[in-house]
Amino acid sequence: MRSVHFVALGDSLTEGVGDPAGDVWRGWAALLAGGLAEAGQVEFTNLAVSGAQTRDVLERQTPAGLELRPDLVSVVIGVNDTLRHTFDIHAVTTRLDEVYAAFTRQGTTLLTACLPDPGAMLGLPGALARPLARRQRAVNEVVHSLSDRYGAVHLHASGGTWLTDRALWSADRLHPGERGHRQLAVRFHALLADAGLATGRPPSPEPEFPTPSRSASLLWLATAGTGWVARRCTDLLPQLMRLAANELRHRAWGTSSRLDLHASAAVSEALAALSTPDQPEGGSADAGAQRRRTATNRTGVPGTACAAAGRSAAPTTAITG
Repeated sequence: MRSVHFVALGDSLTEGVGDPAGDVWRGWAALLAGGLAEAGQVEFTNLAVSGAQTRDVLERQTPAGLELRPDLVSVVIGVNDTLRHTFDIHAVTTRLDEVYAAFTRQGTTLLTACLPDPGAMLGLPGALARPLARRQRAVNEVVHSLSDRYGAVHLHASGGTWLTDRALWSADRLHPGERGHRQLAVRFHALLADAGLATGRPPSPEPEFPTPSRSASLLWLATAGTGWVARRCTDLLPQLMRLAANELRHRAWGTSSRLDLHASAAVSEALAALSTPDQPEGGSADAGAQRRRTATNRTGVPGTACAAAGRSAAPTTAITG
């Protein structure tokens, strides 16, 4: 039986932050890899790096991933773009389109996801949370549209009751804990199995390690978490305050809907500007895309539509079980 090579691209979510296994992060992608095929038949390479944005995935991770010529590639990215003052939905759309197209041309199966709004996860006040929610909604709409365009296996992870379970999340409320990473792996596996692309045993939803103690969680927040907050405040906070003031003005004038309409129009313009997708190597795009589309949103677990709501080298691991 031919082995399956799975390459993961993205940021800290895919790197595995929140799911420690010894001295390293593991994460949903590594957990998923073990269930793609029988023991010994899967190679897994994780190129994801904490803090990565769509630019990093396009310029750094994608060239490295293409060289590996994987059978399956996950591209889960975009939250960090929304947390930067440089956020531009047109640029995000163009970069993701280039990444998806590059792997599709090689005949690689794409695995994608839309993600929860970081402002809501952090419990920010409404005037601060709404601009971030609008940005994340825009990214999710782009990911949803491009996933359909390129026939990706797509997980709707932008909302749903399972995401509100506090037990799934680590102390920072932005990264899943082990239980949350396992939920992502289980749900991705269900979609892939439905499409005939995963033949191994599904990942277990039950944690392997004890839940970190409150003191350990607080220590993590006081060290790594504090640094993360400081970096985001320096980059985003001044602009976020201006966005919040604008939000309050529109709310007072009763014109908040204009902000939503403007964001939707920007997404439509960005998608309309894209060129026609290239066909994959060795055949038509339609057959493979249609087969993979049947997996989208057909897992037997809750989900919602997307429109709702550095390492120098990456290890390649042979999965043995």
